Amino acid sequence: MKGVMQKNLVVAAIAIAAAFSAQAQEKVLNLYSSRHYQTDEQLYSNFTKQTGIKINRIEAEDSPLLERLRNEGKNSPADVILMVDAARLWRTQIEGLFQPVKSKVLDARIPGNLRGKNDGEGSEWYGFSTRARIIVYNKANVKPEDVATYESLADPKNKSKVCTRSGSHPYMLSMIGSMIERNGEAATEKWAQGVVANFARPPRGGDTDQIKGVGTGECGVAVANSYYYARLLRSTKPEDKELMSKVAFLWPNQNTSGTHLNISGGGVAKNAPHRDAAVKFLEYLASDEAQAYFANGNNEWPVVKTAVAANPTLDAMGKFKAENVSIATIGKNQIAAQKILDRVGYK
Repeated sequence: MKGVMQKNLVVAAIAIAAAFSAQAQEKVLNLYSSRHYQTDEQLYSNFTKQTGIKINRIEAEDSPLLERLRNEGKNSPADVILMVDAARLWRTQIEGLFQPVKSKVLDARIPGNLRGKNDGEGSEWYGFSTRARIIVYNKANVKPEDVATYESLADPKNKSKVCTRSGSHPYMLSMIGSMIERNGEAATEKWAQGVVANFARPPRGGDTDQIKGVGTGECGVAVANSYYYARLLRSTKPEDKELMSKVAFLWPNQNTSGTHLNISGGGVAKNAPHRDAAVKFLEYLASDEAQAYFANGNNEWPVVKTAVAANPTLDAMGKFKAENVSIATIGKNQIAAQKILDRVGYK
C-alpha cells in the first residue's frame, strides 16, 4: 500500500512539473531582432500586458544575428526572428532559418505580396510595416523635375550630384532588385553604370548621412528611406531644423511604376521552443493596435488596411503611388543585383 502511495505521489509530481513546464513555455518568447528602434519598447510591453508572455530579446545587426542562428543550429532558443528589408528576410528564408506558418489571422490581414510563401505549406515570413525609398534633393541647386525618377539618377545632367550609401547595403540591393523586376537586368546594369558616373563622392554612410550631404551641398540628390526623412522632420534640434530647411523630397516614379516600397517583417524560427507563443506574437503584430505603434513610433506605414496611424509628419508628407512588385521577388533578385554592382564598380 505504501509503495502504491509513493508511486502515485511520484506520478502526481511529474504531472505537476509537466504542467508548470508547459505553462512556462507559454509565458516566454525569445525574440531575435535586427530592429533597434527605441519606440518598439511600447510595442513589446503591450504584448506582455495583453498575454502575460515575457519577451526575452536579442538585438543585433542582421549579419551577426544570422551568424548566431547558424551557430546555434537545432539548439537555438529563438522563437521569432524580426528583420528589416526584403533582402534580409529572403536571406533568412533560403538559409532555412524560418518555418512555415499557417494562420487565418495573418492570411486575412497581411497582403499576399508582403509574405514569403513556401509551396502551399504556409508563409515563412510576413511584412508588418512598409517604408518608401524616396529621392531627396537640394532645393537651391537641383530642379525636382530633373530627379523625378530613380532612372533619372543616371542621367548625365546629374553628373557629380548623386550620393547613396553602399550599393551592397540591403536597402540598396532591394531597390535595385525591384528595378531588375521592372526593367530587366540589362537596363538596370546600364542604369547602375550611369549612377556611378554621376557620383558626387564614393558611397558611404547611412541614409541620414545622405540627407545631411544634400543639406550641406556636398550632394545634389540622394536616395533614403522615408522614415529617416520623417525622423529629421520631427526633430526639435536647431541643427536638424536648419538642415531640413535646405532640402526637399519627392515620391519617385509617380507617372510610371510607382515608388519602391520595402518592409520590416518576421517569422517563426525553425527550431522555436515556444511555437504557439511565437505565432501569437506575429498575430499581435498584425493587430490594429500594434500596427499603429509601427506608424507612430518609427514613421512607418501599417500594412493592415483597418489600422489607423496618427502621425502628422507622415500625413504631411502626403500620399503617393507605390510600386506593385512582390516583396519576395525583390528579395530573390538581390543576387543578380549584387553581380551588376560588382561589374560596374558600384561599391
